[in-house]
Amino acid sequence: MHHERIAILDYGSQYTRLITRRLRDLGAFGLVYGSNATAAEIGGADLKGVILSGGPMSVLEDGAPGLDPKILKLGVPVLGICYGQQLLARDLGGQIHRSTSREYGKSEIEVCGESVLFKGLPHHQTVWMSHGDHVEAAPKGYTVTAKTPTVPVAAMENAAARVYAIQFHPEVTHSAQGTPLLLNFLKACAMKLDWNAGNFIEEKVQAIRAQVGSGKVVLGLSGGVDSSVAALLLHKAIGDQLTCVFVDHGLLRKDEMKQVQAMFAPFDLKVNWVDASDEFLGALEGVTDPERKRKIIGGKFIDVFEREAKKVNADFLGQGTTYPDVIESSGIGGAILVKSHHNVGGLPERMKLKLVEPLRELFKDEVRATGLALGLPEEMNQRHPFPGPGLAVRLPGAITRERVTVLQNADAIFISELKASGWYGKTSQAFAVLLPVQTVGIMGDERTFEWMCSIRAVTSEDFMTADWARLPYELLDKIAQRIVREVKGINRVVFDITSKPPATIEYE
Repeated sequence: MHHERIAILDYGSQYTRLITRRLRDLGAFGLVYGSNATAAEIGGADLKGVILSGGPMSVLEDGAPGLDPKILKLGVPVLGICYGQQLLARDLGGQIHRSTSREYGKSEIEVCGESVLFKGLPHHQTVWMSHGDHVEAAPKGYTVTAKTPTVPVAAMENAAARVYAIQFHPEVTHSAQGTPLLLNFLKACAMKLDWNAGNFIEEKVQAIRAQVGSGKVVLGLSGGVDSSVAALLLHKAIGDQLTCVFVDHGLLRKDEMKQVQAMFAPFDLKVNWVDASDEFLGALEGVTDPERKRKIIGGKFIDVFEREAKKVNADFLGQGTTYPDVIESSGIGGAILVKSHHNVGGLPERMKLKLVEPLRELFKDEVRATGLALGLPEEMNQRHPFPGPGLAVRLPGAITRERVTVLQNADAIFISELKASGWYGKTSQAFAVLLPVQTVGIMGDERTFEWMCSIRAVTSEDFMTADWARLPYELLDKIAQRIVREVKGINRVVFDITSKPPATIEYE
């Protein structure tokens, strides 16, 4: 059984992901396709509607992305948003007004006449506009359903053909009636609106069984949310045909392997726990260049993982790739480049493994909802992300076992105080960094000359941008005192108050 879906054609708008989000919040499963997708590629019994997104180009430019005309003949409702509306008007014989300036920001529309999209909504509403051109005259057979003082066709529809088009962005929160408008479109599509985690799991389990058959899957388990949820989902589908490999590269948080072991003890997963810290730290001895560190860790990780995977004799490589990974690398319908090291680059080709990616269509909060439904403990489910190269990116300067230990101890104190104070859940990512700077301090009657530690805590919606967390002074005071008192080797603590941009979240 396949879930009813809405196909979203992506014409390059920064809001395309938001459309998918809004649909899923309403219980409809939306999937993004490239703008060059054909009717044959998106069609199918499970297709209930099509949305054409906005985009930065003008439909009048040479090389502007177009629309396969057969999509309008698929017999499902179509909604054109912004660029999508202009594309429909252009292809169906309406008139486009070529603009010299861009209209951007809030605007008031007036709804005129009967309309499927505006059914039950107020006649005057605030919407979010972001466009250059606009439709001047609707094509034959189309009724104008909304206008603004400067845009004569702010919305149009052909009820018989079930084609609807709007000049504004309903997916953006500034459009006051945007969500009810999308809901009206979904009703026109006769969607069941039953998309949720439980539903997703049942469906995915069947899909995984169909894909894997009697094959064996190997998965790199990192203890992060994505790989943990992927592991439990695969395990539910294929049981002991799955083997997980946990690689400790010596740059994990303090007692990380023990914690992950305890976390997975209640589940009957096959996990190979590999302590490769000597191998990694040996290869990194004295290396200070951040790029070289990453390369060494990435290369070593593949070597170690390949060695372990060969023992399993697997046919498939399981990965916790999520929807933002897919969209971000604009790998929609194409190749995916995921930035983390759990995507063991080059390995599938080398070992002739096929990929199985059970979370490919999910956003982060949907991954967490799936994790809870699969019985992943709450504390595991709410973990902050942790970089693939681990503490290497938080140790500017030379990596030595001693410096790693100092950083692990400082980080453990910082995180435990955040958790005790209730601030861990209010931040998106938090960690300590050991700076390659030694400063003078005083301990008892003695002068010390020791390392400086920076602590960083940020809040972020999507990690594209981030703001520093406004931690209370009392908490910062307690953390700094404990770190200096308990961690031998650190005599000074600073709190990083830089946002992203201009700074990145991590240090290297």
